[in-house]
Amino acid sequence: MKINTLKICSILILIWVVSCSDDQGKSGFGLTYPDYFPALHYQSDKNPITREGFELGRALFFDPILSIDSTISCETCHSQGHAFADHNTKLSVGIEGLRGNRNSPAMFNLAWQTSFMWDGGINHIEVMPLAPITNEVEMGESLENVIQKLNRSLKYKLRFQKIYGEKPIDSQKLFYVLAQYMSMLVSADAKYDKYRQGKTSLTSEELQGLTIFKQKCASCHPEPLFTDFSFRNNGLEILNDDIGHGRISLRKEDDYKFKVPSLRNIALTYPYMHDGRFRSLHEVLNHYSDHAVMHDNVDPLLISQGKAGIRLTETEKINIIAFLHTLTDITFISNPLYSE
Repeated sequence: MKINTLKICSILILIWVVSCSDDQGKSGFGLTYPDYFPALHYQSDKNPITREGFELGRALFFDPILSIDSTISCETCHSQGHAFADHNTKLSVGIEGLRGNRNSPAMFNLAWQTSFMWDGGINHIEVMPLAPITNEVEMGESLENVIQKLNRSLKYKLRFQKIYGEKPIDSQKLFYVLAQYMSMLVSADAKYDKYRQGKTSLTSEELQGLTIFKQKCASCHPEPLFTDFSFRNNGLEILNDDIGHGRISLRKEDDYKFKVPSLRNIALTYPYMHDGRFRSLHEVLNHYSDHAVMHDNVDPLLISQGKAGIRLTETEKINIIAFLHTLTDITFISNPLYSE
């Protein structure tokens, strides 16, 4: 991503939500999640989620009008069937077949995110869409042109007016409705969740995988979101000049650190790592057990006896993968509420 994200102003607009336990059910239209989830990171009454706002944000998410040549939509690189990740290629492809230098990450449970993008260059859900829209190899458009196109569209003019009144569409309204849609993408109904709620049981292999996971993986991927939102160097071989979070913080100690992704729906979000270098979960675990590289900034949690990596037997890998499959949320990827 070549946009200077350091110059993007943080908009102090937060996301209103309704919190309820999994057993309480929905009251009205809003965001719901299990009571064992942590508190939301974004909360405010300035952008309340409404059905009309959510549905307008959904329409825009699937509409290539946001790209300069009307060929790329948000959904192009964020497929619902793969938990809103880009599963087709190692490096995501934008307008005119241009290829970026990263694999587009999955999108769910965004209202808990403290930052966005692999490098953390965006610090607010309201700002996040600006980066792909204006990136020259993603959507290649300017915000000014997007707003002009939306104001020329009778369909969108009428829909925005229904929500915000007889005023021209502006960037704030655009980001409001996109945020309403994105913040509603909650994944919390996997087998793991049903097990946690006492509604099902895990197999012996899955239980062993959970035990091993807690011992060897949970420091960076804690339950129930399965990420701590931090930036870490996990011993990947350096293949290019993408220095990750160091580009944002401008601190040498952050070079080649990337955001810890959530492991929810991980079986669906291949290929793995910021550059999509690993195709399978077994390749990922083989990296940690046998191929992690010592760097100046490699995470201390990965260092043991002067070497980088996590000791894993083949049986432990099989059990961990069995557990990771319990994080697949079929309800989420098939929910028509999120679909075009």
